[in-house]
Amino acid sequence: MRTSDFEYELPAELIAQQPAAERADARMMVMDRATGARVHRQVKNIGEYLRPGDLLVVNDTRVIPARIFGVKEESGGRVELLFLEPAAAPGCWTALCGTSRRPRLGAVLRLADGQFRATVMELEGGGRLTVRIEGGLPLLDLLEAHGVPPLPPYIHRPHSGPGRPEDRERYQTVYARVPGAVAAPTAGLHFTRALLEQLRTRGVEQATVTLHVGPGTFKPVAVEDLDAHTMESERYEVTSSSSSRINAARAAGGRIVAVGSTSVRTLETVADAHGRVHAGQGRSAIFIRPPYRFKAVDAMLTNFHLPRSTLFMMVCALAGYDATLAAYREAVRERYRFYSYGDCMLLV
Repeated sequence: MRTSDFEYELPAELIAQQPAAERADARMMVMDRATGARVHRQVKNIGEYLRPGDLLVVNDTRVIPARIFGVKEESGGRVELLFLEPAAAPGCWTALCGTSRRPRLGAVLRLADGQFRATVMELEGGGRLTVRIEGGLPLLDLLEAHGVPPLPPYIHRPHSGPGRPEDRERYQTVYARVPGAVAAPTAGLHFTRALLEQLRTRGVEQATVTLHVGPGTFKPVAVEDLDAHTMESERYEVTSSSSSRINAARAAGGRIVAVGSTSVRTLETVADAHGRVHAGQGRSAIFIRPPYRFKAVDAMLTNFHLPRSTLFMMVCALAGYDATLAAYREAVRERYRFYSYGDCMLLV
């Protein structure tokens, strides 16, 4: 298959700019993978489609307020950085520069109205650079105090500084624990603590994995030949406790229900050919597209994704190409809300 096979028509007004008023009130299309049959519900009804013994696997990464604004010390020109992850050198981070003219090597950037500084240590391709942080506190603390949530590029709202409590709360799952993502694992945004507890009382337990979502999650595939596409790697960790719970659930006949594409990628990265999940940490660059034989994942909750994206391709691999395209066309007709703050699909 080729990239153009994963195109679909989406009216711009269906791209969600705000989350649902209540997390679990988001709409949920439920699709039976065996028959392609679809029904329209809400996330709060998800327990009707899960069975005692099923295991939800959620990604507990925490989105950091990674976008920061400032000026070049030398010229006073405005600069915007999106911090991605720690670099190899102590005190240094990799970042994306959002200005049209990248700062030169050695340039000093005054960020957050001078609250801290960053010196450009290395220039890379694609607008990336490595900076050394000088601010008296760890960068994560500085970002929590002065940063802005890194909303996706298709959410067109003006930035109003770090004081956006609605985004700081809603562009974060209720179980977020490990700081490191620059994009939310969006399927998890629909869960409330009350809903998770309700599922527990029905015998549907939860296990966590960690995958720190990077900016590549928003990039459509730029080449027509899928074999020529290179995934951006992302950091993951699966603890021995989680791997044991996942393997035990499968051995007992329960389904592994991955919450979001990030949980799917993590599980499929650490699963062996027999579907057994192994604890570990590293970087995942797995590219899941048709045809792909899933090893560890039996069902999936996922938002509606960008055309030509690797996330859309993953859904096609799990639910079937024709069935997924039909579901997306129906979602457009039914006026579902798309992308990060939008509605979702449950594939069972």
